[in-house]
Amino acid sequence: MSSDKPLRILIVEDEILIALELESLLQDLGHEVVGIAASSGDALALGEELAPDLAFVDIHLADGPTGVDVARHLAAEHQVTVLFMTANAKRIPEDFAGAWGVIAKPYTERGVREALAYVMAEQDHEALEIRSVTFIPFVRAARRDSSQLT
Repeated sequence: MSSDKPLRILIVEDEILIALELESLLQDLGHEVVGIAASSGDALALGEELAPDLAFVDIHLADGPTGVDVARHLAAEHQVTVLFMTANAKRIPEDFAGAWGVIAKPYTERGVREALAYVMAEQDHEALEIRSVTFIPFVRAARRDSSQLT
């Protein structure tokens, strides 16, 4: 991903106030939010239709804990970069479902900024100094290995 152009971002979050707040933050940071989905079905349809660069995906959606499946599908089928947003990181599978990292909820502006910097820099987690626990990048090699499993 090029760091000189705004990202096209899909927000997959069933709590509308959180989704709208995140949308506002991302727009303030110069990015384009192309859609908001509250369920796995909506997320998959918007992912295919809108071809976002990045998706922020909550693990537990309106139709249950389906965010992991959404992440796996968006990453594998549409080459969308995925970042999880969750208060329960224990639900993230060992293969990370194709995601690049996780932002702890409740998220902070700093955590979102760090996640965006990580994604836009396309760096390995060792090369990026993360000094907070609001964003945790996943090991790049593990992401590559998990994408070969699907």
